[in-house]
Amino acid sequence: MSNTQKLIAVVGATGQQGGGVVRALQASGQFRARALTRDPAKHPKLADEVVLADFNRPETLKAAFAGVHGVFLVTNSWEAGADEPKQALAAINAAKEAGVEHVIWSTLPNVETISGGTIDVPHFTAKAKVERLVSEAGFKYHTFVIAPFHFQNLVGLMAPQKLPDGAMGWALPLDPEKRVIHMGDITELGRVVAGAFAQAELTGHGEHLALVGDFLSFNEIIATLNRQGNTLSFSRVPREVFAGWFPHADGIAAMLAYFEAHTYLGSDARGEIAFANKVAGQEPTKFAAWARTNFAAPAVV
Repeated sequence: MSNTQKLIAVVGATGQQGGGVVRALQASGQFRARALTRDPAKHPKLADEVVLADFNRPETLKAAFAGVHGVFLVTNSWEAGADEPKQALAAINAAKEAGVEHVIWSTLPNVETISGGTIDVPHFTAKAKVERLVSEAGFKYHTFVIAPFHFQNLVGLMAPQKLPDGAMGWALPLDPEKRVIHMGDITELGRVVAGAFAQAELTGHGEHLALVGDFLSFNEIIATLNRQGNTLSFSRVPREVFAGWFPHADGIAAMLAYFEAHTYLGSDARGEIAFANKVAGQEPTKFAAWARTNFAAPAVV
């Protein structure tokens, strides 16, 4: 391993975003990856180095960031009790004290600003508000990458369910004809991140890079899947009905209302998407190609 390779600390290395970043950094040949995890003994081969780090124990971050050139920073909004701004600030302060040169923050659109305060999607807006903390910290370079709606959601948290008519599909408070969903294979965010670290003079002055493989309506998503041999359908339900179906359903309903009113990215983001593709060095995977390999609808029981 070359001594000229810069060391990058990767937060969330056991997750989809961070795992993709580790793989892309290693594949680039320009970097060594230090995986940060709360349980290093459980993941000894996760990266070139595996080091303890816990946002809720800021004292662990000093050693985690020691000697690194860059940090990929992401927080988990779905972790129970997570205070993302507090966690992010602890990491930013520790990175600054360690002399880190380049911080890349995984962000999302500021729904509060975009909607004029009419829609509340905390896990989007909280990440967006951290951007100011990163910008004001005074790093030599800082970059913002925007994660898309994960293709993987459609085989995970938002997999098709059995509908009241017995069919498999989705019942959501969303107009399925409106093209509003900026989507992508979240594991490919790593290529954007590695490219941004490698091209810091181009990307490191607060630029936003958006990973988007496709921009689709829900009807287009279903049509794509049905052309591949599935039989899936969509039922539109009122937001107030959906909000009472399960814990946190009201939050998902608000997020979908934001999509419908403003799209996932909230604006015409073609420039940020094209820039991300340029930095990554290749086009991201389209939904149809991803689905052929990765999507299997559950059987009707």
